[in-house]
Amino acid sequence: MTVPEQDATGSAPQVVSSFLEQRKEQIAQRWADAPLFRSVFTVSRDEAVEACKAVVEALSEVAVSGRLEDTEAPGFGSVRDQLGRMTATRSRSGFTPARIAGEVAGLRVPAIELLRREFADPAVPQVQEAVLALTLLMGTLRLVVMETALDANTELIERQRQQLLEVATPVINLWEGTVAVPLIGTLDSARSQIVMESLLEAIVEQRARYAILDITGVPTVDSLVAQHLMKTVAAARLMGAECIVSGIRPAIAQTIVQLGIDLGSVLTRSSLADALAYALSRQGIEVSRADAGASAR
Repeated sequence: MTVPEQDATGSAPQVVSSFLEQRKEQIAQRWADAPLFRSVFTVSRDEAVEACKAVVEALSEVAVSGRLEDTEAPGFGSVRDQLGRMTATRSRSGFTPARIAGEVAGLRVPAIELLRREFADPAVPQVQEAVLALTLLMGTLRLVVMETALDANTELIERQRQQLLEVATPVINLWEGTVAVPLIGTLDSARSQIVMESLLEAIVEQRARYAILDITGVPTVDSLVAQHLMKTVAAARLMGAECIVSGIRPAIAQTIVQLGIDLGSVLTRSSLADALAYALSRQGIEVSRADAGASAR
């Protein structure tokens, strides 16, 4: 069975659309063994074939519209989610967007081979035009997949960044009723938000009355960092906890004074140990060194 006569004499996009619709099963069977589909649908080949059919149908819809080079053509919208899941799977396996796009490019050859077989004389101009149209269409599919892969990578990187921020700002339960957040590195707006959220959650969970923000590991303190600290202290107070800022080194103290930053309403201590000692004393807990003689015995 070949492309019907009326379709063969039509425009190249129409010929391609008719071909894709008629040979959907054959194309899907070939594509199902390609690395892009085979590596994703590892349990059932039938599932891979159905996924391939969905992509062929989408390409046929795009061809009908004549928008062969438009990545926003309506047909592509129906398979973007599926393509997104597939490319995300490949990305998690360590494949780059360029490598994934290369796998999509490999789908073009079997489709064009089948298209050429539809005509008695593959050298006639109509066939060449149809092949060119299908090549353009497959190239657009490659761009769609690459865009989807880049989006998936961006989302993955953002999730990993969020996870790193959370790991980098742990809330430590120092004592019953006392929690601390040791800050290390630059304190920007995104990280400050996580610090505030993590600290407030810990205050509620631990029923903490004292919260210590230790900035010993913060290299510099400017007006923006000071503003973030003030907001965190204010939020902790609203939750019923007294907030103590510790680890203010001499150089940072001088910077704060030179910038004219008013931390008069914030309770500060020079070190985390001093802050903890203050919090414990406020709770009626006395900490003393063990007697040296008793330790020896």
